[in-house]
Amino acid sequence: MSLADAVREIERHVASGGWDAPVRVFALVGTARALESSPELAGQLTEQVLAAAQEDPTHLTSIEQEGLPSADDLEHLLGELAWPESVDGAAITVERVILPPAAEEAMPAGQDEALAYLMAHPDRQDVRIAVGALRTGESWSAIRTRKHDDADAVAMGQNLVPGLLEALRGTLAG
Repeated sequence: MSLADAVREIERHVASGGWDAPVRVFALVGTARALESSPELAGQLTEQVLAAAQEDPTHLTSIEQEGLPSADDLEHLLGELAWPESVDGAAITVERVILPPAAEEAMPAGQDEALAYLMAHPDRQDVRIAVGALRTGESWSAIRTRKHDDADAVAMGQNLVPGLLEALRGTLAG
C-alpha cells in the first residue's frame, strides 16, 4: 500500500527532528509519473526511491510544503490549502495533547484555565499524528506518543483520526 508507506516515511522523517515541532504539510505525487514528466527529478531522489518507483507504479513521493499560509489554527490552515491536479494526495503532521474522556469532562471552560489544566494533568499524552489522503479516497494514519517514542510503537490504520482526514481530504476537492 503506497499511501501507508508514504505516511510511515513522513512520520519517521518528522520524528527524526524531535518533538515540539510545527505543523508540516506534504504534497504526495506518483513517483513514476513525476519522473516521466520531469526526468531531472531523478537526480534529486535516492537510488532506493528510484528502484521502488520502477517496481511499484503506485509509489508516492512526498514533497514538504514550505511557506504555508498564515493561519490562527489548523482548521483555518487546511481551509486555505488547495492542490493542483498534478498532486495525487496530501499529508500532514501535527502534535497534540490528549486526555482520557473522564479527564476531559473536568476541564475548565476558560481557555487559559483549560490550557493550564491540560498541561498539568498527570494522564495527558503528547502525540504526533501523521495522516495522508489521496484523491481516490484512500487514507492512512500514524500516531506516535511521546511516552512510547519508538518507531515500533507507532499505531497505524486507515481511519484513526477521522476529523483530521476529512479536513485533509477537503484540500484535495475541487
